[in-house]
Amino acid sequence: MPPSVAPPVSSPSPSPSTSRRRTSASVVLRSVLEHGPVARSTIARLTGLSPASVTDYCSRFTELGLIRESELPRRSQGVGRPHVPVDLDATRFVVGGVHVAVPYTTVALLDLRGRVVAVRELRHDRGDRDGRNARDDGADAHAVLARAADALAALLARSPRLRCLGVGFAAGGWVDRDSGIVVEHPLLGWHEVPVRDVLGARTGLPVHVDGHARALVNAERLFGRARGSRSVLQLFVGNVVDAAFATNDEVHHGPRSQAGAIAHLPVPGGTEPCACGRTGCLQAELSERTLCRRARRAGIVEGVNPMHVVAAAAAGDPVAARLLVERAGAVGRAVRLLLDVLNPETVVVTEVGVLHREDCLAALREGVGDDRAASVLPSSFPDSVLAVAGGSVALDVLYRDPLAASPEAI
Repeated sequence: MPPSVAPPVSSPSPSPSTSRRRTSASVVLRSVLEHGPVARSTIARLTGLSPASVTDYCSRFTELGLIRESELPRRSQGVGRPHVPVDLDATRFVVGGVHVAVPYTTVALLDLRGRVVAVRELRHDRGDRDGRNARDDGADAHAVLARAADALAALLARSPRLRCLGVGFAAGGWVDRDSGIVVEHPLLGWHEVPVRDVLGARTGLPVHVDGHARALVNAERLFGRARGSRSVLQLFVGNVVDAAFATNDEVHHGPRSQAGAIAHLPVPGGTEPCACGRTGCLQAELSERTLCRRARRAGIVEGVNPMHVVAAAAAGDPVAARLLVERAGAVGRAVRLLLDVLNPETVVVTEVGVLHREDCLAALREGVGDDRAASVLPSSFPDSVLAVAGGSVALDVLYRDPLAASPEAI
């Protein structure tokens, strides 16, 4: 796959003027994303930048193909010359998204508004089909990444008019954004996997890497219900349980991106044994593997797909419904603990029952408590959460430094 756009040139220590330029470009493009179609004069008012600066940035974005003028001009209060608003041009560019979960990899194309244009799921060749083993031996890292790159190339080949700005990669476990490495993902058996290098060599495109909870915080603040929140906590409850926290538009990563590792937080009254040797760790208690194992013991489903439990509950199975509601309530109690520590304005929970059932959402909020229940929201992307997680890693980079999308802009 040839590169459609050259990798951005970055400096380890940008000058103050360069930083200001990036910030100004970012706030202008974010204003177009949030308010478009929008007049340049309105952007100037919203951002506090001068009209001349806004006009200059909009001209640059138009040259790059990121925005375009709206076809219908608008009059200002019905008098004077009509304003020609600008809007994102979501017809020319996409980003690739790769999300590696325990049973499968999701490969997708997203437009500049974070909408999924195309998607494909690739099940790992072998692995943990019964949920009893911790590691998916079929998820050989280089093979998984090679298949993902090939699938991404196939998706792009079906839409030759689209140009790919880069690739975002997300996964659970310990993912180091700066080095582009999955440091450790015990459920996959991955250790020190150089994802950025492998995918970059295979695709010829810029590759950006992050943990999926942090990726989803960025997706929520750019495209979802958490847009405008001053602080956001994202809790991801899947086979992996982890969290991310953002304040003032910045996601906390910590040294070597280790922030958000909550898998081994103790759950009061927990009974599930954990691979770490303790009992009652958060991930052991709440993971989808635990949910499916309990459902198998109850004779509700076979296998390790949590959507089968959701389907059984939808078909009227009371035990399946009870398992989902109990799990959601336990997630709520975990959220309450995190609220006490972090006190975010908004909490977004990605959990299969909460995404698909109102009784689970109610149980989640009950577990949180009435005083903070209204601040707890389900994911804004119930039907595409993994695809959006991968693509949002690249889109976050674009919206933070949009002029670096093309070498001519540097």
